[in-house]
Order: sequence, then C-alpha cells, then structure tokens
Amino acid sequence: MTVPLFLTATDTGAGKTFVAAGLARALADAGLKVAVRKPAESGCAAGETGRVPADALALRAAAGARESLATVCPWRYPAAVAPDRAARLAGETLTLARLAAACRAGDDADRLLVEGAGGYYSPIAEDGLNADLADRLSADLLLVAPDRLGVISGVLLALEAMHRRRRPCRGVILNAPREPAPETDNAADLRRRTDVPVLSLPAHAGPDAFAALARHLGLS
Repeated sequence: MTVPLFLTATDTGAGKTFVAAGLARALADAGLKVAVRKPAESGCAAGETGRVPADALALRAAAGARESLATVCPWRYPAAVAPDRAARLAGETLTLARLAAACRAGDDADRLLVEGAGGYYSPIAEDGLNADLADRLSADLLLVAPDRLGVISGVLLALEAMHRRRRPCRGVILNAPREPAPETDNAADLRRRTDVPVLSLPAHAGPDAFAALARHLGLS
C-alpha cells in the first residue's frame, strides 16, 4: 500500500471530514482505488445495527463504498469526547498498536486516507496522540484549518510540531465553511511564514475544487 496520507487539524471542527471525503471522491473519480480510515469515532448516535459513525459513513461513501464500515471505522463510541476517553467510558482500551493495525488492514489500495480525531496533538489512544498514530503509520500529513481570524497561530504551532517530529506535511488546507472577512488573507500571511504549501478551499467547494486539490498535492 502507498504511503498513507493522515489528515489532521489545528482543532476539532476544522473540516477534516469534508476535506477527506472531497479528496476521496476526487481520487475515486480519477479511477484510483481509495481506502479510507476513521479508525475511532466518538459522538456516534445509536442505530438499528449499532453505533452510527457519521464521519466514517461520509468517507466510505465518497471512496465508493468499496470496503465495509467495520473496516473503515472499527471503534465507535457514544460519548462526544476524545476517543481514548470515550473508549474508557465504554469500558474499553484503545491503543496505538490496535489503531495502526486497523488503518493498515484491507486490500492494496492506490491511496490510503486516514482521518484523525481532533487536532494534531489531541489524544486518540491511551498511549498516544494523533501525532503518534501518524508516526506509527509513517504517514505524510495534511493539515486542515478553518479560514478565520486567529488561525495563523494554530497553523504555525502545528507545523512546528510536525517539523520537530520530522513528519512530512504535504500542505495546509484553509477550509472556508463561509466566506472569510474581506480584510483577512490568511493564505497569503501564512505563505510568508512557511515553506509548506498553503491552499485555500472556497466556501461550498465542489468536485472541481477537490480534483484540483488532489492534483496539486500529487495524489492523482
């Protein structure tokens, strides 16, 4: 399997699933075999056949529903907290080894996209953070951040942490769920302060925007 791409963020709610699903769909539309993983998801509502992982369902559908939901997201918890705590509340223990093995499971896809939980330094297992899981997978990173006032500090801190861990970052994706204030230009300001590519997704980005993003990142 190819080098995984681990999607992480400056914080929760940055739009990781939106970006991951858009990329997965663009790659699948380009004829590539795409594997997606959200190995642990919390805040899952109860369904007829168990807990419903909304993020993982979106990723699976975007990739063409090639793999079972159990493969895409093996651990699902009701509490809307970090996965390690959600697992603990459910009487289970999540470890980096188990999460990494779940990410590597499955067939030999052309691309493997792994979505973390929360920010780069958010906990995801009893023995580690999202950053540690990315290290275990020897993954390249993609940092998603909301295009809003105040985001520059969070992006630069995350990039510094990645640099310290010697983990390659393919790019920073500024996600704009709504049009940013006209006075701001976070992309330009970040480009002045980092050599990592900084790319902007417009509000309501569609298939063409994600196809261009995939090409820019060298994924398609």
